[in-house]
Amino acid sequence: MKLLFKLRTLKSLWTPKPPNRTFHGHPRLLASDVYSQYESVRRGEQEIPKYFNFASDVLDKWSEIEKAGKRSSNPAFWWVDGKGEVKWSFEELAFLSRKAANVLTKVCGLQKGDRIVVILPRIPEWWLVNVACMRAGIVLIPGISTLSAKDILYRLQASKAMCIITNDTVAPAVDSVASECQFLKTKLIVSKGSREGWLNFTDLNQSADHSCVKTRIQDSMSIFFTSGTTGSPKMTEHSQGSLGFRPLLSERYWLDLTPSDVIWSTADTGWILASLSCVFDPWVFGSCIFIHKLPQVESAAILNTLCKFPIDVLVGAPTLFRMLVQNDLSNYKFMNLKHCVSGGEPLNPEVMEQWKSKTGLDIHEVYGQTEMILSLGLFCLIIDKNANILPPGQQGEIAVRSKPIRPLGFFSEYVDNPKKTAESERGDFYVTGDRGTMDKDGYFQFIGRDDDIIISSGYRIGPFEVESALIEHPAVAETAVVSSPDPLRGEVVKAFVVLSPTFSSSDLESLACDLQEHVKKTTAPYKYPRKVEFVQELPKTVTGKIKRNELRNKEWGRM
Repeated sequence: MKLLFKLRTLKSLWTPKPPNRTFHGHPRLLASDVYSQYESVRRGEQEIPKYFNFASDVLDKWSEIEKAGKRSSNPAFWWVDGKGEVKWSFEELAFLSRKAANVLTKVCGLQKGDRIVVILPRIPEWWLVNVACMRAGIVLIPGISTLSAKDILYRLQASKAMCIITNDTVAPAVDSVASECQFLKTKLIVSKGSREGWLNFTDLNQSADHSCVKTRIQDSMSIFFTSGTTGSPKMTEHSQGSLGFRPLLSERYWLDLTPSDVIWSTADTGWILASLSCVFDPWVFGSCIFIHKLPQVESAAILNTLCKFPIDVLVGAPTLFRMLVQNDLSNYKFMNLKHCVSGGEPLNPEVMEQWKSKTGLDIHEVYGQTEMILSLGLFCLIIDKNANILPPGQQGEIAVRSKPIRPLGFFSEYVDNPKKTAESERGDFYVTGDRGTMDKDGYFQFIGRDDDIIISSGYRIGPFEVESALIEHPAVAETAVVSSPDPLRGEVVKAFVVLSPTFSSSDLESLACDLQEHVKKTTAPYKYPRKVEFVQELPKTVTGKIKRNELRNKEWGRM
């Protein structure tokens, strides 16, 4: 089985295309009026601008195009929650975000370069605060709504954030640690009621008279806390250039959007994929960002939404698609869906094939990290521990050339951690921490995270290949593979398996043997799981990634 992250389906997705190409059979639509303004920069005929601000140079430009009647009637933002909806044009977004910028600057006293922690679910205020921060030059630090009080304390202390904005659910956790955060000056709450010690964001009505600050392209724009296998989460800083200008420079149409298209990304607001697929990349092309509040991601809600609303592009974690293919999709007729994208971790080929057979649509995978956005096309290579480039077919670490010119989509640094920043590079390369191989045609085979690799009796085994073999068996709904201690082999492959409903009453001992034999036949025999445990569910992050480290730690007695 060949698992490729430069998938054949991605060849067309990542092929450079002329800026006046048409989309989805709409010959009147150019790629983007705003995008086309930077054609000379993409061709190398003009230098990257010294100053850039996404709010004034992209969003306000779309507002002007909209006022001139040169954009479709699509809203810029469309939010639903099952009870009502909110729709904003680019002009309305500009008006409301200027008012929000005045809240941050005049009421909260924040200045350019100050930091704000934003922990909000999928509600319109999250997008307003994003754009308001761009206008004021305030550095936004997003967080997921399931953060504990301890997590919030660490983020407030480490970032030295002067302000936090959240909702009723998270506010008590903030209050429990606020006294320990010496830099925190203001607490904003999005609520229908009031809370002692907090300013209500929705009640702070300010003027829309606000001038966007002038920002350099390398100025800090957002900080994302990203966790490693050891130590506390690192503060990964991105700039106006790496987040905002990057999609204007790139010729890789990973979302395949036009101004008349509607995109729905189910990414959590604390994840960088939300910033890419729910803010920057769609709005560069003047597309409509559709959001369903979705307190929980459920198959029926997702499928019904795709049938009810004219959504052209769907973006989600692999877990989303694994969940959807468990349904009888013949009962659903999607209104407009044309393009599907998965990111965050590898998606099993079996799931991609099932989705294709049931919907006729390919799932396009994107490969990247919080540190490097959408890395395909960024001079990916396979290197060894001494930064030597390895020949085709030889396994090593997936790396991206970062010297002498650092790619625009790269993070600036790990804030206040120069040691970790330096350790992320080896020679002229940024090292991803992923292992893989590259064949003679330039296709990359993803093996797994370096810290997920299982070494059993000297054999190196990537968990993803074993998981992909298991998922092909009809009894397996989901699976995760980790190492497990073994007195003879040092460690062995163990599979945690969630059964499909039709196999829930099976003889588990016999089924475990069937699964082991299936893997032996599907991939190299030494890779089969010597241990199989059936579970009701797998531990996952809020973004849908399987927590293999948690399973591995339990196996090795570290929890």
